[in-house]
Amino acid sequence: MTPHAGHDPALPAIVLDLLQASEQLVAIFDVHDVLRFANAPFQQAYHLHPDGRSTWVDLMRGNYDQQRGTAVHAQDFDAWLASARSRRGKLPFRAFETELHGGRWIWMTETTLASGWMLCVASDISALSQDSRSLRQTRDQALRAAQTDALTGISNRTHVVQQADALIAQGQPFVLVLLDLDHFKGINDRYGHPAGDDVLRDFARQLQASTRREDGCGRIGGEEFMMLLPGADLAQAHAVVQRLLDHVRASRPLPEAPAQGYTTSAGLALHRAGESTSALYRRADQALYRAKQAGRDRLVCDDA
Repeated sequence: MTPHAGHDPALPAIVLDLLQASEQLVAIFDVHDVLRFANAPFQQAYHLHPDGRSTWVDLMRGNYDQQRGTAVHAQDFDAWLASARSRRGKLPFRAFETELHGGRWIWMTETTLASGWMLCVASDISALSQDSRSLRQTRDQALRAAQTDALTGISNRTHVVQQADALIAQGQPFVLVLLDLDHFKGINDRYGHPAGDDVLRDFARQLQASTRREDGCGRIGGEEFMMLLPGADLAQAHAVVQRLLDHVRASRPLPEAPAQGYTTSAGLALHRAGESTSALYRRADQALYRAKQAGRDRLVCDDA
């Protein structure tokens, strides 16, 4: 391929050398959120070398277990991780500040390409005013709380609908999936509401584990959840959701009732040009209703 005007064939190697020499923390993650490049400051801060296998989730969980890297003060790490994943990679650019163990503070930026590759660049801001940082922390915590389902840690209804609205505004094709846990009231009645909460949290983890970084998922009320699959067609979405249903079917989330499983039903709808989020939601909801009427524990596609 002929280089375009002004392109220097040596530039990619020079850019990598510059990123490696930078005193900022620099890392590159691929479409599967696997760490593919990290310069020395990033490796020192997060104690992880690119090995072609380690993901961002691996990085965060390993650092939390060793009490290094990002300082996570939440009592429930899994809920914190779910909340962080619900925001990661959903926008082309995002910036936030975070604390590292040892008292350092960094300003992290995430630049995500349409292909899914992400560039992370962080600067040390430890010397900035503590008073200003406290105000920003309070603001950021309030924003996260407004976007997060308190029980499961994933996005709440408002946040996941905002993501759907953004996909429509960008003109990006996507599939909306509604999921509803089958016979959930029976679990609450038999084992109590704390057990029901454990099932909801288990489903949220199963749901998030089934999604890519660019996908969205959230709890929209009670035992009902939403999934957004950008760039997917109905056949691709069908395969994703079917795997999720299989994993849920095999799950046994209640230690006090090891034989107790649960299932879910799903309705899928592909966004149509010019269609609003509410209209798309109604079609997915109608498909979900048909899945329930057909016997539950299944998915139905609105492919009309």
